[in-house]
Amino acid sequence: MTDGRSLDDSPETLLPEPPRDAPASPDASPPVAAAEAPTGGLEELRRQLDEKQDRLLRALAETENVKRRMQREREEYLRYANESLIRDLIPVLDNLDRALEAARAAGNAAGVVEGVELIQRELLKVLERAGVTRYSAVGQPFDPTRHEAVARAVSLTHAPNTVIGEMAPGYLLHARVLRAALVSVAVAADEDAT
Repeated sequence: MTDGRSLDDSPETLLPEPPRDAPASPDASPPVAAAEAPTGGLEELRRQLDEKQDRLLRALAETENVKRRMQREREEYLRYANESLIRDLIPVLDNLDRALEAARAAGNAAGVVEGVELIQRELLKVLERAGVTRYSAVGQPFDPTRHEAVARAVSLTHAPNTVIGEMAPGYLLHARVLRAALVSVAVAADEDAT
């Protein structure tokens, strides 16, 4: 080369220098802007993080509010779940009051029995509409899931473990036992009877 440089000089020295008054290329950024860029990006990330944290806290608060509202609604539902059954039972209670008043005024026992039987049938209808059924156990083999033995009696005419008497009927709610029938059970003559 004629200017005294050798070929093994660095490649940047071989490139022509841009004129000093030429405009800067669009890719080149001033040194001050390059120093501010990381700080601006960091601030943007902090702002995004704050927004995300705020959204997360709001979502958690909303979840807690939904849980509390569901709990209140569930408690209210349980408190008033039997409302329609109770509404149906109130007229039965009114009829029982009227039967008692009539019995007191008339002094007629036959009329009282008839009135109470009527009320009993009405009450059983209300319970049936709610899914409650009454069952009798007399003559059936003893079943501890449906019967509660309150007495044992010697019986020569019934097989052992057969229900021979019923102190109170049993009640089912759909297929679930609400109250087992209170029964007396037959035992063989050689077993102890109490």
